[in-house]
Amino acid sequence: MPSTTGLRVRPAAEADLAALVRLRDDAARWMLARGVTGQWRPGELDEDHFRRVMAHGEVWLAQAGGRLAGAWELWWEDEDAWGPQPPVAGYVHRLMVDRTATAPGTGRLLLGAAERRVAEAGRTRVRLDCLAGNAQLNAYYLDAGYRVVGHKAGKPQPGGAPKSFTLMEKQLGQAARG
Repeated sequence: MPSTTGLRVRPAAEADLAALVRLRDDAARWMLARGVTGQWRPGELDEDHFRRVMAHGEVWLAQAGGRLAGAWELWWEDEDAWGPQPPVAGYVHRLMVDRTATAPGTGRLLLGAAERRVAEAGRTRVRLDCLAGNAQLNAYYLDAGYRVVGHKAGKPQPGGAPKSFTLMEKQLGQAARG
């Protein structure tokens, strides 16, 4: 994938696993320090989590100036949240940025890169699930053009108890598909 205004985006590799865990844990600490509880906790996910995602989906990294700026997971199905679906969507999970190394708006750039990757794969929709109780994050995705299409109570979580989510979807336009 080409550069996105100073960010270089590439698929994650085995050598990136420790950095992904560190990025995820730092994002969890950032949320907790701001009173966002019930979403992510440090130590919840390990290298094996990201290794499994890389085996069945994709993990993408963004770098800026040689430093890890952010990452996200891209799945091609998500039956736990969405049930069986035709292959029309990509599912974005764990969008995270290094807030010590990035400018405001980096998360939106990463989301745009994920949307372009989904379009390149020939899919017409991007879906995600957002913790139902996190009003600020739900508003963030609504502002990015996603719409609420449902709710899922009790979705299983890696390393934790099931949680309730808002299901969101964005229809990709012709510009995103090339």
